[in-house]
Parts: sequence; structure tokens; C-alpha cells
Amino acid sequence: MVIQSEPIVRRKLSDEVFARLKGLIESGELQPGDEMPSERMLMERFQVGRPAIREAMQALANMGLIEISHGERAKVLQPTAKSLLRQVDLAAKIMLSASSDSLEHLKSARIFFERGMIREATSRASAADIAALEETLKRQRAALGDSDAFIAADMAFHTRIAQISGNPIFTAVSEAMLGWLKEYHTEMLIWTGRENVTLSEHEEIIDCIRRGNPDEAEQAMIKHLERSRALYAPKAKAESANG
Repeated sequence: MVIQSEPIVRRKLSDEVFARLKGLIESGELQPGDEMPSERMLMERFQVGRPAIREAMQALANMGLIEISHGERAKVLQPTAKSLLRQVDLAAKIMLSASSDSLEHLKSARIFFERGMIREATSRASAADIAALEETLKRQRAALGDSDAFIAADMAFHTRIAQISGNPIFTAVSEAMLGWLKEYHTEMLIWTGRENVTLSEHEEIIDCIRRGNPDEAEQAMIKHLERSRALYAPKAKAESANG
């Protein structure tokens, strides 16, 4: 009989502390909003040094399970779709920077996603929702000449459409994709004068929602996103185009 080797790997102290603290949160012993025990209390409880405690706490924070604030006790967080997606934020940006194909895939995924969102918004939008979109468009129009404010208002417009669904996961996905794309938004939007086209297309989208026609709204959104997808490009490509 051949006995296979199964060596027992010693875990780092911080990994063990992390597992135990995560267990306290998962079991409900520590509830969202509760303060975490102090470092000294945890050191005494687990009989480990401060570095192990701090590493474990940072790992919990990276997972979105706790919030660490300078000068205050860390607090247990209520996991949300937004906090979960924030955990992959850095990895997503690295993936996008490593391949132009990934950026194109993201742009295509965004169009697919927003086609569904605009149809949902058109069927659900209230007068208050439409007024909120009009107010966002007004803010974007007032930001002409200020690229950062204009792009922020543009992102708010599309996120507001996702919010009309009433589904926080849709809103979180919208915010995440827009945040990742923002890294690749070129100045072509401003210096070519295309901001006026964006405003006109946003106005058309609102009109379609107001009329309650999901087919027209979807076509208006597709036209808008297909036209604007060229405004997102890798930095080197954007600089070459501007040169």
C-alpha cells in the first residue's frame, strides 16, 4: 500500500486570526455596525502580537467586511453589492490596462447591460425619476468646458437610469463599469466639441423614457453608446490620436 504524502502546512498567525475574526462576523457574534474589539483585547484573546492583528484586520477590510478609520475602532460593515464590487476594482483596472481586448469587451458588456437598463427604466420611470434625469442633464449642460464635471455628470446620468430599476445590484454594476471606463476616457470628448452631441443624445433618451416607448429608448441608447465608445481608448492610443 502506497501512502501519499499529506504534509500539514503551518498557517501564518495573521491567517489564523483572520479566520477566527471572519468566523465571529459570519456567526453573527459581531453584527454590522458593531465596533471590533481593540487591538489590545484581540492580542490578549488570541495570544499573538500586534502585527498579526493588524494584518488580519487589513485583510477583513480588503474583503469589505470591516471599515478601518484612523483614530477610531474598526466597525463591522453590512456587505452590499457596491462594497463587493469595490473589492475587484484594482484587479479590474489591471486587467483592462494589460489588454486592449479587455477594454473592448468591457465596452461591449456595458452596451448589453445598458440596453436592458433603459428598457427597464422606460417601463418603471415615475415623474420624479424623469425630473431627476432632467436635473442631471441640466447639471451636465452647465459643466460645458469643465471636463471633470462634465464626465461626472455623464456618469451620474447613466447611473440614475440604473437606479430607476430599484435593484441595488444593477446600480452597483453600473457604477463599477463606469468607474473602470473613466480611466480610459480621452479628452476627445471635450476638444472635438462632441459634448454637445452627448447632451443632445441624453435629451433624446429622456424623451423616449417620457413617452414610455422601450424600443425607441433602447435604439437611442445603442446609438449613443456606439457613437461614444470611441471616446474610451488606452492612453497610448489616445495620445497618438491627439498628436
